[in-house]
Amino acid sequence: MDDCWPTLDKKINEIPDDTVGVITGFIGKDKDGAITTLGRGGSDLTASLLGAAAGFDEVQVWKDVDGILSADPRVCAQAVPVPRVSYQEAAELAYFGAKVLHPVAMQPAVKTATPVRVKNSYNPEAEGTLITADWTQKGKVSAITSKSDIVVVDIESTRMLGSYGFLSSVFESFKRNKLSVDVVATSEVSVSLTLNKNVEILSKVQEGPINQQWAENVQDTGLRGVIEDLSDISNIDIRSGRSIVTLIADVKASSSVLATVFEVLDALGVQVEMLSQGASKVNISLVVPGNKEKAVIQALHSCFFEDQCMVPMS
Repeated sequence: MDDCWPTLDKKINEIPDDTVGVITGFIGKDKDGAITTLGRGGSDLTASLLGAAAGFDEVQVWKDVDGILSADPRVCAQAVPVPRVSYQEAAELAYFGAKVLHPVAMQPAVKTATPVRVKNSYNPEAEGTLITADWTQKGKVSAITSKSDIVVVDIESTRMLGSYGFLSSVFESFKRNKLSVDVVATSEVSVSLTLNKNVEILSKVQEGPINQQWAENVQDTGLRGVIEDLSDISNIDIRSGRSIVTLIADVKASSSVLATVFEVLDALGVQVEMLSQGASKVNISLVVPGNKEKAVIQALHSCFFEDQCMVPMS
């Protein structure tokens, strides 16, 4: 990518000041020179690449919403635009369900610290959301997002406590079977993780303990391979129909945020099945039953964005 920057910079800056340059996006060439598409977020990636290479003050991507919102407006009618987030926060939001901007599209801008602004083509007067490197959250929570129809896999070692190599075997199997993991929680003898899998793919898998004899009933080849690899050294449990609810939150306020979150979940009668705080230190992810996803998001949004919390705020 870096090799093309000098050429892009030269070509873009040759455009006369009184001329509007129109450059198509989304189309590129592969390593063999064949015409291809850049994939999801390809148009945004084109804009980010051109803006970063040319040294522009700001890259703007125009969508059909007023920037990055505090929650999905289809779930929370009171969702509001987030004025500003960091690159890291925007990437976490995109990864955990927000569809406004693909994280790959920001990579050139991140490399050159070029600000990216998300604007609404149907409401150009709206300020939008500015994404920059040097931004510190002003509130406890910046936004709430979610992933639906995920699968939780619990793997518990049957070896003696203290046996080394268990986690290495687990993650080597997932790598070999090309399964991408979203959220992970571990202990010395067990690991719980989530897969962003379509429920139908797992329609023949009954919830509960899985062993090697079950492997032939698993339609997904990757998951079947993991079961075949690990059933001799572990007990495996699969639960589908779950959701990940993610709060983009200030790590310095995580204790206070979690106190409110668990008070709300207790009031709703929702059991958290898994909890993870990402290494990025900007997200807290909870796995909850899929049929509780919307209720959880709405209740938490009311607390952190609407001043109408159902429990006393910490």
